[in-house]
Amino acid sequence: MDDAKTENIKIVDLKNKSSITDAFIIATCRSTRHANATADELTKKLKKIGILCPAPEGRPKCDWIIVDAGSIIVHLFRQEIRDLYSLEKLWDINFDNIKTKLA
Repeated sequence: MDDAKTENIKIVDLKNKSSITDAFIIATCRSTRHANATADELTKKLKKIGILCPAPEGRPKCDWIIVDAGSIIVHLFRQEIRDLYSLEKLWDINFDNIKTKLA
């Protein structure tokens, strides 16, 4: 993703928070074309190392593209959309503390 010049790359560890994946990789792209090209390049590179991914989701609009690599899900955002959804903040919640407070 560094090669594609994505910005503000974050890894969100979800091992103890979700059963759908172990981690999210979240990155910002400069434009919808940049996000689309980055998703294409990422799926090609993953295929070369033996990881087959379904077609990336979020096309044709390309404001937010999801590349599902199984145990890791990559989110490619335009800056405005990343700010709107704030996935890093959403998944930073400590669910154990919430259960304790509700009990």
